[in-house]
Order: sequence, then C-alpha cells, then structure tokens
Amino acid sequence: MKKVDVILGLQWGDEGKGKVVDVLTPNYSVVARFQGGPNAGHTLEFNGEKYVLRSIPSGIFQGDKVNIIGNGVVLDPLLFMTEAEELAKSGHNLKERLFISKKAHLILPTHRLLDKANEAAKGKAKIGTTGKGIGPTYTDKVSRNGLRVGDLFDRFEEKYAAAKLRHIEMIESLNRLAVEKGGEAVSLEGLDALEAEWMQGAAYLKQFRVIDSEHFVNNCLKEDKSILCEGAQGSLLDVDFGSYPFVTSSNTVCAGACTGLGIAPNKIGEVFGIFKAYCTRVGSGPFPTELFDETGAEIRRIGHEDGAVTGRERRCGWIDLVALKYTIMLNGVTQLIMMKSDVLDTFPTIKACTAYKVNGELTSEFPFSLEGEVEPQYVELPGWNCDLTGCRSEADFPKAFNDYIAFLEKELQTPIKIVSVGPDRDATILRK
Repeated sequence: MKKVDVILGLQWGDEGKGKVVDVLTPNYSVVARFQGGPNAGHTLEFNGEKYVLRSIPSGIFQGDKVNIIGNGVVLDPLLFMTEAEELAKSGHNLKERLFISKKAHLILPTHRLLDKANEAAKGKAKIGTTGKGIGPTYTDKVSRNGLRVGDLFDRFEEKYAAAKLRHIEMIESLNRLAVEKGGEAVSLEGLDALEAEWMQGAAYLKQFRVIDSEHFVNNCLKEDKSILCEGAQGSLLDVDFGSYPFVTSSNTVCAGACTGLGIAPNKIGEVFGIFKAYCTRVGSGPFPTELFDETGAEIRRIGHEDGAVTGRERRCGWIDLVALKYTIMLNGVTQLIMMKSDVLDTFPTIKACTAYKVNGELTSEFPFSLEGEVEPQYVELPGWNCDLTGCRSEADFPKAFNDYIAFLEKELQTPIKIVSVGPDRDATILRK
C-alpha cells in the first residue's frame, strides 16, 4: 500500500509551498489540502502568468490530477466561488477534478465580522489576523457550534439562522468592550449584502463533488495511488507549537495531515519541509532575527515580500536555524526544500542564527516563549555575489553558494534536495 507524502512550511508561512506543490504534482495522482483557510496565498508563476491560490490545492493546474479540500480546511463559499471562477476563465475545469470534504467547516459572513470585532476588543494586544473569519470558524468547530459543508444539504437555513443569531450577540458584546477601550465598534450594516453574496457562493459550492474525504483518501491508498498532502501557513504558526498566541487556529505541522484528512500516522511517507534562505513574518508576534535596518529593507525589496492575500509588507530577517531545527523535529522532515536563494545574490555576507541568548542564557532549543529578551547568535558566511537565477542544475552553483548549502545541511542534519533560484517552474533545481 502507498503512503502519503506531506509538504509543509517550516517557518512563519510564505515559504513558497504553492510553487513546489505545482512542481512535484506530476509525481502524484492526488493533491490534498489538509488545514487552513483562505488566508493561504500559494503563488504560482508559469507560461508568463501568475496565479494566487487561497483555498484550492496547488495541484489544480496539472490537468489529470485529483485535488481535495480536506476536512481540516475552513472554507468560505463566497471567496471559493471568486477563486474558482477566476481559474475557470483561464481554462481550468475545476468541477471535474476538485473534490470537497463534507466535514470541512464553513466560514459564515458573521465569522468575518466576529474576526474584526475580536481584534478591536483586544486593542493593542491584537493578533494581526487576515480578518477573513478563520479564527472564529475554528473556535466554533472546537466548541461544537460550527456548520460544515455537508450541512448545506441538510436543514441548512435553520442551522444558519441559529448560528447567525449567536454570532450577532457575540459581536455586540465585543463591540461594547472595544468602545470601552477607546476603539471602534464593528458595524453590522453591510451584513445583508454580504450574506446575499455568500448564499450565491454556497449554491455554487454545492455543484462540486462533495465527498466523505477520509474514505476517499484511504481508498486511493488501497488502490496504490500516490497522494501529496499540502499544508498552509508555516509550522511556527501552529496553534500548539508556534509562537503562541501569535499563531493561526489550526495544526500546521505534519500531524495536521492526519487529522485534516483522516490518515493514520503510519501512512505518512516522505515529509518535505520548505524554508526560505532567509526568514519572513507577516502580522504581529515575536521574530528573533528580524532586521530593522537597510539590510532588512533590501531583502524585502528584492524578494517582493508582501502578502499574496493581504498585501501587507512582510517583516524580514536572517535565517533562524534554532527555529528550523525545532520544526524539522516536530514534523519528522525527511527532505528539505530551500526557496528564494537568489534573493541573497548581492549580499557580501550572509548571517545565520545558530543559538539564542534568552534572558542572558545561551540555548539552541526553541523556548516556551519568545516574548522575553531573545538575542540571536549569528554565524557569518561569505556571500556568493553572483546571479543564481540563470542556474538550471547543481553544476551551475558557485562555490560560496554550495558552501552555504553544506553549512545548512550540517546544522540541520537533513538533506536539502530541492533549491529554488527564481519564481518560474524551471528555476527549481533537484539536487543529487
């Protein structure tokens, strides 16, 4: 029997998962998303076109592959419809090859408003969410109040009305808190219009193949079909193991593939861990290697580091090997994939954080909290000072870049099997 392979981000998200999934998909029969929501921004570039996928798996562009939105995903029908129709315009027939789990939870219009109301009530302590209702949807899921895709086919109007009423009461309560803190209340004024659009999305969603995905996935394995599981966000945003409370609302680590698709742990095969040659973060939360100087600004400019979904500028810093060792351990990573190596082409010196000084004490282990005084300890390496974007094989790499790869492999004790030196498919180099 086949095993599933898992691909996930090892940093704070935005590592380049979409591109790699697209590159690897020809090796698989099925691509399945196992968690997250429309806060994902998986960017793919090929044939002179650029696509940003939010809910739909990144294997959708490979025409003969089955793509699954798993039960661990939270789905906004309106945003899904917008995304799917855009892809349909470019000639991709989604209804033939996209399957959706009955158990995936629905992001309701009021979840978006709840998201904004929660942030407003927190005041200065806000998390910096995307405002798309993902956190409140997962909250409803855990508190056993959520609505799932399968509910669209069973007394939906009744269930929806009850959820809406409950949410409005919560928003009104949060609004009072926000005003007390000198903030602004979230208006319910545009809810009717949003709701009408959302209902159109729900009707559109029902046209797709809605399935018991856990049975479907396991039957695929019995039939010896190869499956690639695609995660969203990054391991350092995991609700259990990330930089809490500045995390997402789901399990972004490898274990999330088990719960998000209904796969037993002994069915996990290869685990591909993706990281950038440097480090970025969007939104609030600690970031030990963040650069506030010209170097950070230069990485941001060269790397075009702004959010694919939100447009927010990403915070940039040097690579953090303490954090990477931690996420490699948590995920059981078997192969590493390094992205955006070319962004560092012009830097004479490259830095890598190999330890933290936490409240004056040196450690190489990721701590319980990054909120205290965390001082990164760096090793300096010579830059390669040449353009990597023209490289199409490992033989084209300059010595200094090969030395950088060798240093990382030694530190991380895991092979770097794929290196990306540009946004296009053909700028993805497989190493021996």
